[in-house]
Amino acid sequence: MIDKLAFVHPDAKIGNNVTIGPWSYIGAGVEIGDDTWISSHVVVKGPSIIGKGNRIFQFASVGEDCQDLKYAGEPTTLIMGDNNIVRESVTIHRGTVQDNSETRIGSNNLFMAYVHIAHDCVVGDNVIMANNASIAGHVHVGNSVILGGMTGVHQFVHIGDHAFTAGSSTIFQDVPPFVMASGSPAIPRGLNAEGLKRRGFAKETQHAIRRAYKALYRKNLTVEEAIAEMQVDAEHDKHIQKMIDFVQGSSRGIIR
Repeated sequence: MIDKLAFVHPDAKIGNNVTIGPWSYIGAGVEIGDDTWISSHVVVKGPSIIGKGNRIFQFASVGEDCQDLKYAGEPTTLIMGDNNIVRESVTIHRGTVQDNSETRIGSNNLFMAYVHIAHDCVVGDNVIMANNASIAGHVHVGNSVILGGMTGVHQFVHIGDHAFTAGSSTIFQDVPPFVMASGSPAIPRGLNAEGLKRRGFAKETQHAIRRAYKALYRKNLTVEEAIAEMQVDAEHDKHIQKMIDFVQGSSRGIIR
């Protein structure tokens, strides 16, 4: 149902069973998938592709031009998956030609009120960003990550799968998978052990991840020495190999 007080551009493509509330604005180049619910006073601009079953609450701004001063109106894109919850006053901006020209959001995420996702960010699946969490341009956030309220993430930082940041953390360097971080600047505070339990990781894998964390953070080893020690478990566990790949691929360096 599209409210008579909503504006939907003639070029927009609206799926089946979509609700658009009063005073919402759906711009040119927007595609909205089936079963999506959009509240009142929402702005969605394009080019943007919004998947199925999303819920977008009032005063959210989705697919707007980015705030990068280099942006000169080039056609860039926002791509959002399915079943995301976008709460009040969330802002999600499209990409820039200086990167891949797109911002990409996965599926089954919760973005609480006042979250900001800047240009060229890549956000995985099953992510929770609590109130006022903000990620700057070109940030990559893995799957099943939790960013506490008012967490701020610097440009180009990568946050690995199943990582966790405490409220008001400031992240200047990459956070490896499974690591909890807090502080300003954020430092490692332990392993996201509770998250591993809740998500059904096998006990053997949990033990291997603990050994990997100790090698990285508890044994006063260099990163190279820690990786060499982690290789033993990596031969038998893909999650440890993922940690190694993340650390070796870090351009900003990991929090230590």
